[in-house]
Amino acid sequence: MESALFSPVTDLKGVGTKTAANLASLGIYSIYDLLYYYPFRYDELTTLPLDQIMDGQKVVLKGIVATEPYVTRFGYKKSRLSFKLRIDHDVIMVNFFNQPWLRSQFETGKEVAVYGKYETTRQSLTGFKLIAGKKDDNGMAPIYPSNRHLHQKKIQALVDQALNEYADQLPDTVPEDIRQKFRLLTDKDIVKQMHHPLNPQAAQTARRSAIFREFFIFQMQLARLTGSKQGVKGISKQYDLAEIAKLTASLPFTLSADQKKVINEIFADLHRDQQMRRLLQGDVGSGKTIVAVYAIFAAITAGYQAALMVPTEILASQHFQKIAALLQPLGVRVALLTGSTKTLEKRELYRELQNGMINVVVGTHALIQQDVVFKKLGLVIIDEQHRFGVAQRQKLINKGQQPDILAMTATPIPRTLALTVYGEMAVSEIKTMPKGRKPIRSLWCTSSQMDQVYAEMNRQLQAGFQIYAVTPLISESEALDLKSAEVLYEKLHHDFPKYRVVLLHGQLPGKEKDEIMTEFADGQIDILVTTSVIEVGVDVPNANMMVVYDADRFGLSQLHQLRGRIGRGQTASTCIFIADPKTDSGKERMRIIAETQDGFALAEEDLKLRGEGDLFGKAQSGVPEFKVGDVVNNYNTMVAAQKEARRVNQEDPDLSELDHAWLNNVLEYKQIEQTRD
Repeated sequence: MESALFSPVTDLKGVGTKTAANLASLGIYSIYDLLYYYPFRYDELTTLPLDQIMDGQKVVLKGIVATEPYVTRFGYKKSRLSFKLRIDHDVIMVNFFNQPWLRSQFETGKEVAVYGKYETTRQSLTGFKLIAGKKDDNGMAPIYPSNRHLHQKKIQALVDQALNEYADQLPDTVPEDIRQKFRLLTDKDIVKQMHHPLNPQAAQTARRSAIFREFFIFQMQLARLTGSKQGVKGISKQYDLAEIAKLTASLPFTLSADQKKVINEIFADLHRDQQMRRLLQGDVGSGKTIVAVYAIFAAITAGYQAALMVPTEILASQHFQKIAALLQPLGVRVALLTGSTKTLEKRELYRELQNGMINVVVGTHALIQQDVVFKKLGLVIIDEQHRFGVAQRQKLINKGQQPDILAMTATPIPRTLALTVYGEMAVSEIKTMPKGRKPIRSLWCTSSQMDQVYAEMNRQLQAGFQIYAVTPLISESEALDLKSAEVLYEKLHHDFPKYRVVLLHGQLPGKEKDEIMTEFADGQIDILVTTSVIEVGVDVPNANMMVVYDADRFGLSQLHQLRGRIGRGQTASTCIFIADPKTDSGKERMRIIAETQDGFALAEEDLKLRGEGDLFGKAQSGVPEFKVGDVVNNYNTMVAAQKEARRVNQEDPDLSELDHAWLNNVLEYKQIEQTRD
C-alpha cells in the first residue's frame, strides 16, 4: 500500500501536530482522506452590477476598500467589523458580524471580493466571507462539515493544497470497464468536480460518480468477506436441549410466537456445518435481547464461548446486567469489557477468556483489541451492526474459527434493502411486541400548542417521571446542531427552574456522554435536552415522556427510534412531536408517525416519502452511514454496485489484475481506517 496519497496530513505544508489532531476529529488522517472529504453543499457565487441586485439577494461584490475598517463591540463576544467599499462610482457599507479577525484582510485602496447579503434600501452588504481565490469569484464555493476545532476557511485551504499537489496523481478505484458501462468519471475528475464544480450540473455528475464509487468500495469489502452463502464452512454445534429447557423454565414471561420462530431459525443454523450469517431485525422493545440469550446459551451448552459487541459503554453495561441475570443462575460466567474496565481487571479477564473460564463476554470496540484471545469462540453477536465498520466486525469474527454470526438491529429496514446492504445474510424479523408492553401515546402538536405541551410536561415531572427533550441535527454542521440544542437547553432551564435540566450533545467526549446517560438512568436528571445522539437500546424505565422539537426535520424511522427510548416502565408513556410542516408530505409524515406504532410499516412509508434533502438521522437509520450516498434514495445504484463488486470478486479474488491494483490499495486502507479507535 505504498503511496504518497496515504501519507499523513502532516506531509502538507503548515500542518503540525495540533492541526493534525484537529483534522483527526473530523476523521481526516491522510492526504487521501482530505481529497475525499467532500463538501455537503455549495454557495453559488454570483457577481452582479448594483442596479440588478434584488433586496436580500446573496451576491459577490468586488470593489476597492475606501475607508479604514473599524470594529465595534457590543455584548459578550459580539462585534461588527465595518468599512466602505467603492464599486465604480458607488460606495456601499460592508458589515461583518462576529468576525473581528478579518480586519487585517481589508487594507484601504486594496481590491477585494466579498460574498454576502445585499440590502438595497440601506445600500449595505452583510458579509459572510471574503473570497480569496479568483477561481471562486463566479463559481460555487464548497461548504464542508466542520466543528469547533476547524473552521471552514482552514478546511478549504487544506483541501485546495491537497488538490493542487496530489489530485493529478490519483489512480482510478472503479475499473475502467465498469466506468464506461455506467458513464462514470475518473477519481481525479470526481475529486476536482466535487470540490470545485464549474456549475450545478457538473456537481451533480461528480456526485453520481462519487456515490457509485463509495457503494462499490463497500460492496467489494462485503464480497471479499462473505464470498458465497453456500461456500462459508462452519462447525455444527451440538447444543443441549435439556439445559436450554431450564432457561425457558426460569423466564418470568412467555416468549412471543415471533421470538420462538427466530430462536428456531437460529438453532437450525447453529446445527448446520455452514457458518451462520443472520440479521435479526426487531422493532424497538420487541425482545431481541432474549433471542440473543438463547443463541448464547445454546453455543455455551455445545462447548463454545460467545461474544456480544455493542456500540457504547452504557449499552454494554445494560446488556451485561440483563444477560448475567438470566444466565448466571444456570452456571454461566458472564463478563463485561469496555474502555473503562480497569487495567488489573482487564488482565484477569484476558486470562480467563483465554483459558475458557469465561463463557460469554459483552463489550464495546474493546473486544477487537489484540490482547483479547478466546479459547473457543463459537458465536459472535453484533448489536446495531451498522454502527461498526466491515473491518471492525471482521476483526472480532477472526478471533474464532468460523464462528456463527448474528447481527441485530432495532431499526427495521425493508427486507430487499437489508439483503442488498448486508450482503449474503439471512434475515429474521420479530414483528410482534411482547405481552404487557404498553403502547406509547403519540401526539402531533404545532408550536402554537406549546401551553398544552408544557402542562403535560409539568404533570409528568410532578408525578416523579423524567423527560427527554430532543432537538434535531438541522445541518451537517455540528456547530449548528449544538446551537439549536443550547438554545433549547437555556429555554427549558429557564421555564422549569425547580428541576434539573442537562444538555447532552454530539460534541461531548464519549466518557462525559456516558456519565450523563448514567445519571439520567439513575434518576438524577429530570429533563435531558439532547440531539439525536441518545443511543438505541438505552433503557430508562422512569423516562415516561419525550418531546421532539422540529419533528418534521427527522425521517419517520428515526422518529420511531427516538420514541422507542420511552415506554419501558409499567405506566403508559407519552411522545409529543412538535412540528409546523409547510408541505403536504411533511403533514402526512407527522400524521403517520402519530398514528403508527409499527416500525416495519414506518420503514416502508419512509421509503415512499423520503426524498433528496430529507436525509436526517443517518447514524440511527439502520443502514451503514455513507459520505455521499444514501441507500434509500440511491438504492438502484447500490444494487448495480453490488452486482459489479461480486463479479469482480469472482473473476479476480486476489485483485491481481493491473486494473484492480489501486482498488486493492483502497480496500486495504479502508481496513486500517475502520479499525481506528
